[in-house]
Amino acid sequence: MSRNQQLEEALSKHPCYNSEAHKEFARMHVPVAPRCNIQCNYCNRKYDCCNESRPGVTSEVLTPEQAAEKVRYVKSEIPSLSVVGIAGPGDPLANEETFRTLELVAADSPDLTLCVSTNGLALPDCTQRLYDLGVRFVTVTMNACDPEVGAKVYGSVVWNGKALHGTDASSLLISRQTEGIERCSALGILVKVNIVMVPGINDSHIPELVRYVKDRGAYIVNILPLIPVDGTPFADLRAPTPEERRLMMDRCSLDARMMRHCRQCRADAIGLLHQDRSQEFVHFNGCGSGCGPRGQTQASNVVIRDPDMAAVASSDGETVDSGFGNASVFRIYRKTDGKWGHIRDVTVDTSIPTSGSGHREHLASVAASLGECSTVIVREIGHMPSELLDGMGMSVVTTDGPIGHALDSLDR
Repeated sequence: MSRNQQLEEALSKHPCYNSEAHKEFARMHVPVAPRCNIQCNYCNRKYDCCNESRPGVTSEVLTPEQAAEKVRYVKSEIPSLSVVGIAGPGDPLANEETFRTLELVAADSPDLTLCVSTNGLALPDCTQRLYDLGVRFVTVTMNACDPEVGAKVYGSVVWNGKALHGTDASSLLISRQTEGIERCSALGILVKVNIVMVPGINDSHIPELVRYVKDRGAYIVNILPLIPVDGTPFADLRAPTPEERRLMMDRCSLDARMMRHCRQCRADAIGLLHQDRSQEFVHFNGCGSGCGPRGQTQASNVVIRDPDMAAVASSDGETVDSGFGNASVFRIYRKTDGKWGHIRDVTVDTSIPTSGSGHREHLASVAASLGECSTVIVREIGHMPSELLDGMGMSVVTTDGPIGHALDSLDR
């Protein structure tokens, strides 16, 4: 089989690069890379956060040897596993453990596709090394091609032991990202570019950025919504609405192929994109004791519910209009200083059958994606999902009408 044929076969089974593959083939992220060389204004990397679904979050950090052993076990439990990726919790290319892990997994499971996600700062220096290790898919998170815009997104960039800020930082990062994308493209590595859409910061700049990366060789572009996270400079910014993001993707699809099925996966995600099973494998015995970073123990599966956080099933952002099992989006609200405020949206894959094999697992995955919410507000809910939420420590309120009225009723 020629190299092109091998790449085409791998592409047909890659759930992130191929929209037809994501319902059939599973991926596994191995969290072996805790260190990062830049600080984004939307990022707060945390371990021990079992049910928070966003990039940079993991319940453990593994050594390369532990990761390879865990891949073998997960592969035996999930036959549809086709891709092993490294996506953090820091930047993979800032961690030598990444390359050792790739070497071990490639030797042990040559049938699996290898994938790496990076901010791109170190990519030009690592492109050939990644290719030689068998990596044919690289994701670069790039949020600007204009240094003035980039300076608003990035807090700092560490280069040659020195922290850069402002346009000095963003100019360097953009030039390195550009060179890395071009080098990958020249070698035949398919590049996906992730763009975090931040309203009021880089949203108006995104069409220009999409054209820019496409011209440099990007294969596909993924426009992600900002997830406002406590403890970051962007904590108080709003996420784009699903409609705003859809319109942006529609607009940019004229210039580049769009990924529309992303789930903003954790750094330790396992399973189908719409059905994360990572928590089933957190306490995998093959890891031995102390799988966390520098001897840190693994996280508990117990989620501490926040009484001031609630998830609302609403398609329009105005009314409670969806049942738990058929909701396409849950709006997450937090009460601060006595007032409820919207902090993010959790989208749901509504193409999953609402009955039959895997239905309960799908609903459990949806519930887990709601993070620390203590209350779920829906128009209706069945007996099984109601029991499921109760077992996870979440109360259910069934109502309809304005979201504000439903949230205010929680205080009574």
